[in-house]
Amino acid sequence: MEHFMLITRSILVLLAVVWAFSVSAEKQGAVVQEPDVPLMYYADSSHGASFAKDPDVVRFLGRYYMYFTIKIPGKGYAVGIATSDDLVNWSKAGEMLPGAPYEAKGLAAPAAMVRGDRVHLFYQTYGNKEKDAICHAYSTDGINFVRNESNPIFSPTGEWNCGRAIDAEVVEFRGRFFLYCATRDPGMKIQMLVVATAPADTDFGRDSWTQRCSAPILKPELPWEQTCIEAAAVCEKDGRLYMFYAGAYNNKPQQIGCAVSEDGLAWKRLSGEPLLPNGRSGEWNSSESGHPGVFVDGDGQMHLFFQGNDDNGKTWWLSRMKIGWEEGGPYLVRPRDGREFHLKRR
Repeated sequence: MEHFMLITRSILVLLAVVWAFSVSAEKQGAVVQEPDVPLMYYADSSHGASFAKDPDVVRFLGRYYMYFTIKIPGKGYAVGIATSDDLVNWSKAGEMLPGAPYEAKGLAAPAAMVRGDRVHLFYQTYGNKEKDAICHAYSTDGINFVRNESNPIFSPTGEWNCGRAIDAEVVEFRGRFFLYCATRDPGMKIQMLVVATAPADTDFGRDSWTQRCSAPILKPELPWEQTCIEAAAVCEKDGRLYMFYAGAYNNKPQQIGCAVSEDGLAWKRLSGEPLLPNGRSGEWNSSESGHPGVFVDGDGQMHLFFQGNDDNGKTWWLSRMKIGWEEGGPYLVRPRDGREFHLKRR
């Protein structure tokens, strides 16, 4: 009996310690890790519900800077900024709020690039339907940005699209800069990708960019892509460009596919299935794994950042996977448990 009572007391003490730890963590705003929660699991809750979308990361001034979309109740969308020393733990560092007439309804989906002693940010206006366009700004501290005087810097032309441009990505390749973004058909139903280029000495202003396609470079064709391809995230490997892209609209579910190009203009899918699917029922990303962002660290290691949620978009979280390479293309490694995601060959 005494032995039984001793075990009972021990269990009660253990439960009390676990409860006290959970309460303390909640009071400090920490995320109490659950078995399926990834190693990196970040959202901005400074404006209410946990919300962070459209991630992109650079290394600048000795730290990692992550730029992402936030939602401010009553004011719409803006850009959030967080910093990290390890790509796992992130701290909110600032915001880029609407500050120009063309951004009055909001700004979103930032893509960052370091060039010299500046961070260049390419982002979209929001809430203007077919008139949304790509803008540019730069910063010398990673937090405070100066807008390009020629903003907006790009929107597509041609009867095949509606003139809208969102979800920018910029990469330097073979002596020039490639700007990828998403547009829609004239009926505003089908989301697809467009490309423009600028010379190496560009100031990224409006007059620098030349549209390089008269039709979409990628449009939804596979069943899982449904009616949307967006959010191109591009990196170079062995002289080729590889694109991670989001297929299907948010929570349909959106999933991440991959394509390759020899010249940055013509693209070929590497698989008929997504490289990174949405999670299973009950997992943190069961509603989607979407809007990728590629980051290449100083040691050459590549990382894929992406968004997900399990509540059909009531909240949004950001996470990360390592990118590995094998014959024929990339694969992903989940840091929490080493699980690998490989392309299913066509």
